[in-house]
Amino acid sequence: MNLMISNKSKLKIDSVKILNVLIDKISMFNTLTFIEQLIKDNCKSHIVPINPELIMQAQKNEKFKDVLNSAKLRLPDGIGIIFASRIIGNPIEERVAGVDTVYELASLAALNGWRIFLLGAAPGVAEKAALKLMEKYPNLKIAGTYAGSPHPNEEKDICDKINKTNADILLVAYGSPKQDLWIARNLDKLNIKIAMGVGGTFDFIAGVAKRAPVWIRRIGLEWLYRLIREPYRWRRMLALPKFAIKVIYTRIMSNKR
Repeated sequence: MNLMISNKSKLKIDSVKILNVLIDKISMFNTLTFIEQLIKDNCKSHIVPINPELIMQAQKNEKFKDVLNSAKLRLPDGIGIIFASRIIGNPIEERVAGVDTVYELASLAALNGWRIFLLGAAPGVAEKAALKLMEKYPNLKIAGTYAGSPHPNEEKDICDKINKTNADILLVAYGSPKQDLWIARNLDKLNIKIAMGVGGTFDFIAGVAKRAPVWIRRIGLEWLYRLIREPYRWRRMLALPKFAIKVIYTRIMSNKR
């Protein structure tokens, strides 16, 4: 697909289809450039960081798959996505992690005066994350924070609350697939410009959960670090080997045709 960056230039971004889910071959730099232009153009957009767990959820949930594929920008979040793209012969060169994107987006928002609303996570976590972000980026404007719930009965009240703050960017931490289904249902009702599902990002920023050291992230073992620290996640982690097996099987079968 071609993504417009200005009237004078185009940023050409190709997509990779992994198990019928589209993921954009985009760098962090180009992600931020594109988001900046979307906000300037007042183009209401849904951005999704996609990892193997989301792709496996999409195999069983057609509605969720449609939401992922129809997002304005689908970020390659997770070393498993990078490896899978290489297996299918259409490599993605750079991982664009959701947590890193939030930090970079907050930095850009502080420079441009954009207002960010933090929605979701456990009670009090969004507030702690907001304080941490404002400490790191003193000029950052936090429009508001609210834990709330992804339950449909609360949607109208939450949308009204967000709209009253004149937020430009909405970060939603309800976990997958709830957060992106919530965004897809409510984007038209919101006066924001960018909405992004961020999973456990608020926990990391607030210090409620500890992120893997940089060197572990660089060698692609962040998932193992988190499993060791949070062993109760083992059932969710089963999605990773299932994902790998399914990608390899799909590749083998495509070679036989």
